[in-house]
Amino acid sequence: MGEENTRKRNIKDTREEDGQSVQSDEPQTMNLQKQAKFFISALFPGVGLISGICMIVGTIIGSGIFISPKSVLANVGSVGPCLTIWAACGVIATLGALCFAELGTMITKSGAEYPYLMEAFGPIPAYLFSWTSLLVTKPSSFAIICLSFAEYASAPFYPGCDPPQVVIKCLAAAAIVVITIVNSLSVKLGSYLQNFLTAAKMIIVTVIIVSGIVLLAQGKTDNFKDSFKDSKISVSSLSLALYNGLWAYDGWNQLNYITEELKDPYRNLPLSIIIGIPLVTVCYVLINISYFTVMTSTELLQSQAVAVTFGDRVLYPASWIVPLFVAFSTIGSANGTCFTAGRLVYVAGREGHMLKVLSYISVKRLTPAPAIIFYGAIAIIYIIPGDIETLINYFSFAVWIFYGLTIFALIVMRFTRKELKRPIRIPIVIPVIVTLISLLLVLAPIISAPEWAYLYCVLFMLSGLIFYVLFVHFKFHWAQKITKPVTMHLQMLLEVVPAEEVTE
Repeated sequence: MGEENTRKRNIKDTREEDGQSVQSDEPQTMNLQKQAKFFISALFPGVGLISGICMIVGTIIGSGIFISPKSVLANVGSVGPCLTIWAACGVIATLGALCFAELGTMITKSGAEYPYLMEAFGPIPAYLFSWTSLLVTKPSSFAIICLSFAEYASAPFYPGCDPPQVVIKCLAAAAIVVITIVNSLSVKLGSYLQNFLTAAKMIIVTVIIVSGIVLLAQGKTDNFKDSFKDSKISVSSLSLALYNGLWAYDGWNQLNYITEELKDPYRNLPLSIIIGIPLVTVCYVLINISYFTVMTSTELLQSQAVAVTFGDRVLYPASWIVPLFVAFSTIGSANGTCFTAGRLVYVAGREGHMLKVLSYISVKRLTPAPAIIFYGAIAIIYIIPGDIETLINYFSFAVWIFYGLTIFALIVMRFTRKELKRPIRIPIVIPVIVTLISLLLVLAPIISAPEWAYLYCVLFMLSGLIFYVLFVHFKFHWAQKITKPVTMHLQMLLEVVPAEEVTE
């Protein structure tokens, strides 16, 4: 009890001076240093080649391959273009990741887009990226994955019809709450849960692929005849199909968030990309082929949960394993998203670009509790009005603005930062191609099917400039008066301390 009171007094004694947290010089500071260092090493241990490949494969394969096939097919209309889109998305993800490999070995700082935009264009684009990630892309990704989990978890209880939306949204919100609690309580518990769920994910992927290969060997090829018949190809339909396909590949830049923790990054970063993403591409194309061995295009579009329909037709009476393991896979992706949530906030916090308390860690639990709780709360807000397809479209629109800008930064720095060492130097045609693809993905839906929501998304991203001016650039005294007491009270409530200060 006395130890508890001492810890609370230490946290209460923390003061904000000139925008920085200064910890009291009591003896317990040394314990906090050890705890914070343990937290950093536990959450971001050294990552080798095998671990890097597993991280790419485990991060990318999640809810997307079980949700996006229907949306991709709906936009292109037939089997042939659908499979082509899935392969093309794999190529785009690989080219984008190679661009990030050059950036990651040239600027060896964690945080992916954030430090690259900072080096190329200065603090404002970097701040807008962290602002958009914190409030749009990361929470919406969390929400999409949990909605996917809810659809598959509820589908077996509503055979022959779609589960009610209220059931799906309540179940998704419950999943967010559980994952947030688990990751706020323990780094090790979140890590063990992730390992178990990743194993479950690979089991169901293997089952679907092997089943499809067996069916093809038995001659189930009727749905592949005239595979380009009735296709509907336009700039708008292709861009929306690519949005949904690339959503399933999202995570191809995951290793760039932990560049500082990679072992031999000059070798392992590009090798992990060259091996990991093509492996995922092969898996995705084979899974889609497996779907089409037992479903026509019309049947796939009418299915509420594609993998469940596949399991009902192929694995009966063991079809129950499909929704179970798909639910494990999607909840694993959601847990992985939450597990790494604190990294970007931590890096942005070092630059003074985020509310400081969001980059703090729990004294008791050694977790980035404020960042995780914040992500969970925003994700629940996105669940209330949104559906999966709409969220994916707006998520992809926002995220590809910054992917394109980051890869354009690579081109710019070839001319403006020639002094930087480039252990990996890709042909400049690759970033040019990816930048043009990014521009197409961003502009095509606006030009062909304009909606006010895209304008609102851009305005929301630009609104971050207001907060940048008030809290970062000018640091107005009245703004500091607002943030200081908020930070202090949240520190006392959550019992958290600034990791970047106590690890020095």
